[in-house]
Amino acid sequence: MTKRPNILLITSDQHHWNAVGYNNNEVKTPNIDRLAKEGTAFNRAYCPNPTCTPTRASIISGRYPSQHGAYSLGTKLPESEHCVGDDFNASGYRTALIGKAHFQQLLSTEKYPSLESNPFMQDLEFWKKFNGPFYGFEHVELARNHADEYHVGQHYALWMEEKGFKSWRDCFWPPAGNTPPQKHKWNMPEEFHYDRWIAERTNSFLEKYKNNGDNFFLWASFLDPHPPYLVPEPWDTMYNPEKISIPEHFPGEHDKNPIHFRMTQETNPDFTVYAEKGGNGCHGFKSHIHDKKSLAKDIAVYYGMISLMDKYIGTILDKLDSLGLTENTLVVFTTDHGHFYGHHGLIAKGPFHYEDMIKIPFVARMPGTVPSGKKSEALQSLVDLAPTFLAFSEIDIPAEMTGVNQKNAWTGEKDKIRDSLIVENRHQPTTINARTYVDERYKITVYYKRDYGEIFDLLEDPGELNNLWDAPEYSGLKSELLLKFIHAEMGKEPLPMPRVCVA
Repeated sequence: MTKRPNILLITSDQHHWNAVGYNNNEVKTPNIDRLAKEGTAFNRAYCPNPTCTPTRASIISGRYPSQHGAYSLGTKLPESEHCVGDDFNASGYRTALIGKAHFQQLLSTEKYPSLESNPFMQDLEFWKKFNGPFYGFEHVELARNHADEYHVGQHYALWMEEKGFKSWRDCFWPPAGNTPPQKHKWNMPEEFHYDRWIAERTNSFLEKYKNNGDNFFLWASFLDPHPPYLVPEPWDTMYNPEKISIPEHFPGEHDKNPIHFRMTQETNPDFTVYAEKGGNGCHGFKSHIHDKKSLAKDIAVYYGMISLMDKYIGTILDKLDSLGLTENTLVVFTTDHGHFYGHHGLIAKGPFHYEDMIKIPFVARMPGTVPSGKKSEALQSLVDLAPTFLAFSEIDIPAEMTGVNQKNAWTGEKDKIRDSLIVENRHQPTTINARTYVDERYKITVYYKRDYGEIFDLLEDPGELNNLWDAPEYSGLKSELLLKFIHAEMGKEPLPMPRVCVA
């Protein structure tokens, strides 16, 4: 009987696909690069939704946001949803999540209660007693803040206090008062930074699992480099803004795009037409006009946040080595979605499905099983993680999972499993409901009850500057892609049980 593999998932948050050293020599990520050198880097990996909650819920459910219910920020994954941790637990694995979950919303209501809400996150007496179960994980240690956000609390705050850092609140923006958020240089000492907390607690669990002879599914979920752009010294000055490449924005490049793209380039755009009853503010619907010098500093700090995180990813990889777990552990590094820092004139996430927003860094490593030093063009989606992890562990994949098993693409037995994928983005109940179909060459974005959209030829126009949606000479291509999109949508329908008889 072969020994079952362990699964270690390492994620960042809002991480541009090109902001890793193995793709971009301006960014120093020696430990992520180490994974790429010892494993396979997938150049065509995508999120199922370009925001946190929907994608993270897809990671653990193996289902699309339109299927699991957490379709937008401000919603939550229903507690009734089947999660991949349930399958691992039932098969004798130990399961844990350290870091960011974001499976639930910031506001708790009587009808929709949330453990990840304010001010509940700073009820430390509760968190002293709660470690799960939580969405299939038998043990969780959570944090919700990005940098100095007042969402800080939960198990991360407990850890800071255990380390003797009683004045941790001084490092975070209070929910009320006149204290402004910090910028670029954070007064948080690195020794109390959440990157160190995540690595330290992850390593503690690795050691415990090793000593007990347990198989594990462990998620180390880092909170950076999600803005605000803020990092402890010396990481805030690690990169020189004057030596950093700033993404180009070409005048008029949004002329053929839907109007909400063009409005981002106005000084005071009016997005009230997108407001609706039952909706909330839409991410990215604001002016994206920016100063290049200030943006260069933001990018420098963004890279510093990535390099600091990479340092602590390295301590996790070193722990695997020292415990003798490397050979039998499938490690995946990825993120939940991408980011704009000047690309196409944009500086925040939103319903803009450029590659910068929906394509993500993605590396898989398992010595002797996943080819080393390889770069693959096989299409990947984060909705595929759950079924693929189960396949590596020889655990039956639940029929309700609609992601696909990518095991043979990861091991190199097949060049590809997918010929296309879908990215969803239903940020408002009706006014922002977009879906993007991506195949090996083209992408098409369709908006619910709108006659506009986007088509890009990623081979001839990799910069996505020429929207072909309304071009008469491409009407045939548009019809072809719309039909392929419909087929892809039909193909991801869940089939929770087989037909067991004629009638």
